[in-house]
Amino acid sequence: MASTAHETAARPLGSQQVVERSSRRFRFDAGKEWILFILFMLPNIVLFSLFTFWPMIENVRLSTQRWDMISPVRRSVGSANYRYLLENGTFHKVLLNTLYFTVAAVGLSLVIGLAVALLLNQPLKFRDGARAVVFAPTLLSGAAIGIVWSYIFDPRYGLMAQVLGWANLSSPDWLNRPEWSMPAIIIVYVWKNMGFAAVIFLAGLQAIPRDLYDAARVDGANVWWRFRSVTLPMLSPITFFLLITSILNTFQAFDIIRVMTQGGPVDSTNTLIYYIYEQGFVALNAGRSAAAALVLFALMMIITLVQLRFTERRVHYG
Repeated sequence: MASTAHETAARPLGSQQVVERSSRRFRFDAGKEWILFILFMLPNIVLFSLFTFWPMIENVRLSTQRWDMISPVRRSVGSANYRYLLENGTFHKVLLNTLYFTVAAVGLSLVIGLAVALLLNQPLKFRDGARAVVFAPTLLSGAAIGIVWSYIFDPRYGLMAQVLGWANLSSPDWLNRPEWSMPAIIIVYVWKNMGFAAVIFLAGLQAIPRDLYDAARVDGANVWWRFRSVTLPMLSPITFFLLITSILNTFQAFDIIRVMTQGGPVDSTNTLIYYIYEQGFVALNAGRSAAAALVLFALMMIITLVQLRFTERRVHYG
């Protein structure tokens, strides 16, 4: 009897020991997983910090200095580089050029990309080949595209002059006239990048359930109302994604401008990213270049946050 009572009392103790042993084993296994995670991630964290965070910190410090990138001596100038940018007329023009280029290039890329996607979404005979042709310019080098389009825009012998000549129109001097140089850059940039938008829009169009169109058709909606009430709302997540990425990409558009116009004529195509290059590698003023780079970074952050704050309200998921 005493032995039975002793065994009954001992059972809960044994169960408690098993639970404690399992808990210790779980904590040990979890600890090992965290150690392995840290060991695997540590090289990536170190490299990311070395090539991302440290250059950003160094750029902030450099923006308060004057340095020609040749002399080992750097002279601290405080906020003089930022004051120069605020008071410099060329920099003001650069900001306006950047705004003009961004709004026009992004708007046209998305609108034309959506139109092409709607066309390719139809049961065309050579649809697959057309998709490849539309997307191909996205894969080409911006420098190579700039060289080819420089010949196309030649006012005497270029393809654009020949096309306009068929309509009895004279070709302007696209790349040497301030009023035509930025439109020429925008045309080339849109031609290169609208294929990416078209392919992404096409993927979104093919993911829209056909039942929605059938229901709208039963309700008597015409083509325009189906596009407005079904297609656009269902494409809003993709449009939101393309809007953010396109704006960020246009802020960094450099190679086409460098090859075709070098920021001219009369700074008419000088955008912020090209101004950063000029200050750093032409004028050899790394401090002003760093200050302009921080202005670009701030603009990109502000625009992204504004888009996330206001545009996402109108994004329809599902």
